[in-house]
Amino acid sequence: MSDLPFGFGPSDPDDESRRSGSGGAGGAGGFGFGLPGMGGLPGGAGGPGGFDMGQLGQMLTQLGQMLSQSSGPGADGPVNYKLATQMAHQQLGEDGKKAPTGEQQRAAEESVRLAELWLEDATTLPSGASQVAVWSPAQWIDTTMPTWQRLCDPVAQRVAGAWVEGLPEEARQMAGPMLGMISQVGGMAFGSQLGAGLAQLAKEVLTSSDVGLPLGPEGTAALLPAAIATFTEGLDRPAGEVLVFLAAREAAHQRLFGHVPWLRQRLLATVEEFARGIHIDTSRMEELAREVDPTNPASLQELMSSGMFEPQTTESQKAALRRLETLLALVEGWVDVVVADAVGDRLPGAVALRETLRRRRASGGPAEQTFATLVGLELRPRRLRDAADLWRRLTDERGIEGRDAVWAHPDLMPTADDLDDPSAFVGERRSVAPSEEGAAPKSDQGFTDLDDPLARLEAEMKAEQEARERGSESGESGGEPDGGKGS
Repeated sequence: MSDLPFGFGPSDPDDESRRSGSGGAGGAGGFGFGLPGMGGLPGGAGGPGGFDMGQLGQMLTQLGQMLSQSSGPGADGPVNYKLATQMAHQQLGEDGKKAPTGEQQRAAEESVRLAELWLEDATTLPSGASQVAVWSPAQWIDTTMPTWQRLCDPVAQRVAGAWVEGLPEEARQMAGPMLGMISQVGGMAFGSQLGAGLAQLAKEVLTSSDVGLPLGPEGTAALLPAAIATFTEGLDRPAGEVLVFLAAREAAHQRLFGHVPWLRQRLLATVEEFARGIHIDTSRMEELAREVDPTNPASLQELMSSGMFEPQTTESQKAALRRLETLLALVEGWVDVVVADAVGDRLPGAVALRETLRRRRASGGPAEQTFATLVGLELRPRRLRDAADLWRRLTDERGIEGRDAVWAHPDLMPTADDLDDPSAFVGERRSVAPSEEGAAPKSDQGFTDLDDPLARLEAEMKAEQEARERGSESGESGGEPDGGKGS
């Protein structure tokens, strides 16, 4: 993890910008220290001699006002999503709130319609978009917030619970009802950081699936004209060509998310699994807490920025991260190959656009960095090229049907090891029957049998059921003569 989630303080004591108590996503320490409109704790780095009761009173007054203003629906829980939305809209400004024009809506609809027509020959998966939308950055925030809530809640709950559990028993008893207020302040701090991050992300994403996750509503292919216009400025290609290419990528994502029933849940669940694995050394927290001088607020601020809340990466998190990176790479690699086949020679700049987006996704642009700060992990498909190579080989060897059939069940999907040796996976013989949890799929069937894997699986289950029924009927018919003899 290159960034620490939700305002964790840096371990570097020389990072004065973090210790200054400035607000925003990079504010000092998190947990309410560095909320918007509030400086650091009174006294700051000046130590006890700089303590000012008037400043403390002013800070508490501001805190009370913020708690009152940010209450209401969406303010409960580990993250204050009401505050997050308000802050994001505020940072976007008026330009970010301007609704797309009717002309932009028509251009998006025509581009998606054309892309869908071209995709018909490149994949067996049918169209997954029932409607086409154009969003402003503010609309993107409002529409995707439910998914962000699902992604961020596990992280915030684990972090908030860990530091409260780490408090000494005496401290918890003394805090009493104050823990509730502290939790509310923590929710505001998390919401503040989330809002700042989403405001940045909203200006950069090109489509609803640009970060690799299905953030928007099912069946909605969405484009963001403002970000697309900015993206196009740096390219030597016509705006209409860029729009059609991005529409093809969005439509391909929607086909995958719409017709692979397990994929959406698997992606989001893996992020949640990563969050649940967050571990904070509470014994270290207790040790450091004993060193705090309650009469010196500066010592508490220094403690919050000392790295004591820095989470430790566990083995379960590493495993979840590997699975997530592999699945994201497979999604992006499939889209990359399918779109390349669909647009073909129809778009003169397709090759250059494909390479630009490959680099943008694989190198981890601002969008991926923002997500790393928000959720604590990176969404870079580091092995996008390896995954695209695997899907290309599979297409050449088994055809479009054989390639797309692999999505029928998660047990059929390539693993990280398969990305290391795609030729072995392409020639591998696998069974469509799902394996036991954690076990590798059996290797007794070839891809030539996977024209319809689910139908084949259902047929096998039906055959087993009929065999059991025949055995049961045979036993019943054989029992009656025995009973007659006995009577």
